[in-house]
Amino acid sequence: MTADDSEHEKPAAPPAGPDPELRGIDLARRALEEARAAAKASGKAVGQGRASPRKGGVRALRRRGWSGPGPDERDPQSFSAITGALAKSRGWSGKVAEGTIFGRWPGVVGEDIAAHATPVSLTDGVLSVQAESTAWATQLRMLQSQLLAKINAAVGQGVVKQLKISGPVAPSWRKGARHVKGLGPRDTYG
Repeated sequence: MTADDSEHEKPAAPPAGPDPELRGIDLARRALEEARAAAKASGKAVGQGRASPRKGGVRALRRRGWSGPGPDERDPQSFSAITGALAKSRGWSGKVAEGTIFGRWPGVVGEDIAAHATPVSLTDGVLSVQAESTAWATQLRMLQSQLLAKINAAVGQGVVKQLKISGPVAPSWRKGARHVKGLGPRDTYG
C-alpha cells in the first residue's frame, strides 16, 4: 500500500446509532426525551424522589446528602479552627494561651521588645518577664499597659491580668541551705 492509496480510501462510516443526522442541541434534546420516557415507563415522574427545601426544609436536604450554598459543618475546616474547638471542649484554653505567649513571643509583643525581653512564667494571670538590662526593664515598666493590651489581643482577654517585669539577676554567693548573715566572701579580703 502506498501513500497515494491511503489518501484515496473511503472515509470511515459514521457510528451506528439511533439517528446519525442529529448533532449538537438536537442530539441532547433527543437524549432528554428518551430519559423522560424511560422514567415514565418505570413509574416515576421526573424530579420525584429528590428532597427540596419546600418539602422538608434544610433538614431534608441534609438527610439526602447535600448542604446547599451556605456554610455547613461538613465543609472543610481549617486546622486552627478544629484544634481551637478541641482545646475549648477539653478545657485546655488556658494552656493553649500560655503556649501562644511563650511560642509566639516575637509576634505578640514585636521583634524589638522580644530581642531584649523574654517571658519566664505565667501563674494565676501574672506573666513574669525578664529583661536583659535594667534599662530595658525600666522601659518595659513604662510600656506595661501597651504590652498588656498587645498580649490580651493575641491570646484573649483575662489570660494575662498583670505583668511582673524584672531586670537581670546578680549572681548569688549563697551556697547550700544554711548560711551566716554578713557580707559574704568579701569580708575575708582585708
